[in-house]
Amino acid sequence: MINREDLIEISVGTRQLSGTIISPTIAMEGMLFIHGWAGNQEQYLVRAREIAALGCVCLTFDLHGHARTASFQTAVTREDNLQDVVAAYDLLAGLPHVNKSAIGVVGSSYGGYLAALLSSLRPVQWLALRAAALYKDENWDMPKSKLNREELVSYRKSTINSQHNRALKACSVFQGDVLLVESEHDTIVPSSVTANYRTAFEKARSLTFRVIEGADHALSDASWQQAYTSLLTNWAKDLVLAARKDAIQP
Repeated sequence: MINREDLIEISVGTRQLSGTIISPTIAMEGMLFIHGWAGNQEQYLVRAREIAALGCVCLTFDLHGHARTASFQTAVTREDNLQDVVAAYDLLAGLPHVNKSAIGVVGSSYGGYLAALLSSLRPVQWLALRAAALYKDENWDMPKSKLNREELVSYRKSTINSQHNRALKACSVFQGDVLLVESEHDTIVPSSVTANYRTAFEKARSLTFRVIEGADHALSDASWQQAYTSLLTNWAKDLVLAARKDAIQP
């Protein structure tokens, strides 16, 4: 299947975000990719192309404070980036060839945290979170770079009730399909964080949990990158094909 790639601009108030839409010749489902803190959309382009080959319209983009707007990183807040994510979702859902009832969101680390929050604001059918981070609800409008790192490390090692964290609360009411991926040797987002997410997804239609053996948070080895790509692509393929089968059954 031949894919088409279009460079686009996403408007968020007075800001402009750079994005890339990867569309197959016949489009159906939509998939939004959210990179992590200090990352960029390039990190998801390969995976987006793999999933676009299934017949999905995929959108990657650069969060404000990253890539060409990196000079604003010290000032960007979680609210700013959540607005970015909502705007990107709305652009994807508004494309005429996207099935608005079949949109998935994929996020890594900070992007996974934002993806969880997005699921409470917009309809999401599938949610894939790799090493999804957690943050306290307090200081929401403080620049993310100024959050207390020591407090954050301690917080992530604790057991957190889903009703006491905005992202986990969103997960607790999510009823779609979930993929959770953890790195075995992640020192930034420890296993306790993923455990909190797993517990929160009590109403999910399905929950697939996988650990990438030997991997660190950044998936710094090519084999770990490939392992994640395979996990994500196979998971998406199974769900997309199942959804299409259900759609054509009388």
